[in-house]
Amino acid sequence: MKPLVSDAIERYALHATKAEPELLQRLDAATQAHMAYPQMLTGRVEGRFLKLIVQLLQPKFILEVGMFTGYSALSMAEGLAADGKLVTCDIDPKAQAMAQAAFDASVHGKKIEIRMGPALETIRQLDRAIDLAFIDADKETYPVYYEEILRRTRSGGVLVLDNMLMSGGVLDPQDTGTRAIAELNDIIVHDTRVENVLLTVRDGVQLVRKK
Repeated sequence: MKPLVSDAIERYALHATKAEPELLQRLDAATQAHMAYPQMLTGRVEGRFLKLIVQLLQPKFILEVGMFTGYSALSMAEGLAADGKLVTCDIDPKAQAMAQAAFDASVHGKKIEIRMGPALETIRQLDRAIDLAFIDADKETYPVYYEEILRRTRSGGVLVLDNMLMSGGVLDPQDTGTRAIAELNDIIVHDTRVENVLLTVRDGVQLVRKK
């Protein structure tokens, strides 16, 4: 992923953001050392952003699509009330093992439930309204995830969508994933059911509130 801002500004933002707990720092290091495509890790700035969103919104139920090694799930669970629940979806057994180990080592891990398998199946089986959703998975399916999740989100609920600038590729989409993201950005800005702002945080974050 090509950074949208200079490395110097990225480092400045990192150091100007309060550090995550040591467990998350160790998870970051393990992900960098042992996983392919470690750049998929959410990281401190976006992780602390997600935690703050949870603290501000005070959700009871969070859905995450795309768990990877669990950094973002643990970041959100850190801000979640003791009686809150976070369901996170993934399909990679190696990522699942690393995430579960981190969840087991955290006092917040008991709030998290991993559901392996296609995320759309998990979404369609949900039996409760979504308060907050974080989407960071296969880009081609983002428009479908958005619609399926939005219809299950309560009024006033929030969707956070990652990689919505695709390293600037949305300006001239050249592949199916980037075209899907550009299409979804257009859908969201014209969707009368929601309010939104596209933030230039990391690789672009859509913050969407259902009316």
